Amino acid sequence: MKEDAAVIERFADVLWMERGLSQNTLDAYQSDLRKLSKWTHSSCSTSLLHASRADLLGFLAMLSEAGNSSRSSARLLSSARQFYQWATREGLVQTDPTLLIEMPRQGRPLPKSLTEQQVEELLAAPDLSTAEGFRDRTMFEVLYATGLRVSELIRLRPEQVSLNQGVVRVTGKGNKERLVPLGEDALEWLQRFISGPRQDFLRGRICDDLFPTRRGSGMTRQAFWYRIKAHALRAGIHTHISPHTLRHAFATHLVNHGADLRVVQMLLGHSDLSTTQIYTHVAKERLESLYQKHHPRA
Repeated sequence: MKEDAAVIERFADVLWMERGLSQNTLDAYQSDLRKLSKWTHSSCSTSLLHASRADLLGFLAMLSEAGNSSRSSARLLSSARQFYQWATREGLVQTDPTLLIEMPRQGRPLPKSLTEQQVEELLAAPDLSTAEGFRDRTMFEVLYATGLRVSELIRLRPEQVSLNQGVVRVTGKGNKERLVPLGEDALEWLQRFISGPRQDFLRGRICDDLFPTRRGSGMTRQAFWYRIKAHALRAGIHTHISPHTLRHAFATHLVNHGADLRVVQMLLGHSDLSTTQIYTHVAKERLESLYQKHHPRA
């Protein structure tokens, strides 16, 4: 154990000198390696430098049986992998025992969304007697109707919106353009905002952004995040919410109502269908929930 402690400390010193890692990160590496060292000594009767691939697989199996998440196990394996790469380079071990060990598969976390009722409550939260409230309601309507990224929403320009055709032209990641339909409700809110409250914000000033602030400039991501948080609290929605939540709600509700996944992919601006496929899991969970709730023999 003392030999392991000394070599772990040497490894941490190298990380600090070569990569300038913070103390918290160095402590995390050392903590992971001490856990592995304790396992190899107690369960395998060997040291960290003499552990085999089978020993490490046993360690990962123990973590899994103890209820550790795949993310936690992956982090521990990552620490071990970097340690053994260094130890091999230094000649402390002949073979890296982590070479043929695959990282634990981490299921993609399901995106946080809102129910359709919660979306309606959020949309109704802004005070429409103020220009800010009307602007926020319009932004929420557009976000929910189109599934835009928040960066795409706050950078929208009036010329990107075709009120006649009812579409918005968006430049997304990789400078790829896509046309997204607005829907009747969002289109109506936009028409009313552009002809009324938007002019109150500008007061004769020129602003390239569709949704200006009182300063006559465009809104920042942080400002919009604070706005949506405040309106969510006003609506009695206490779950974690961000602008991205409405994008997820847009996609989830489309899939729940039978939209083709390829169509959702195009609307979201995903370059790869695999990114969009996570919403099939959301729909599957909803179906299972409905089955459990309504089937007499569930």
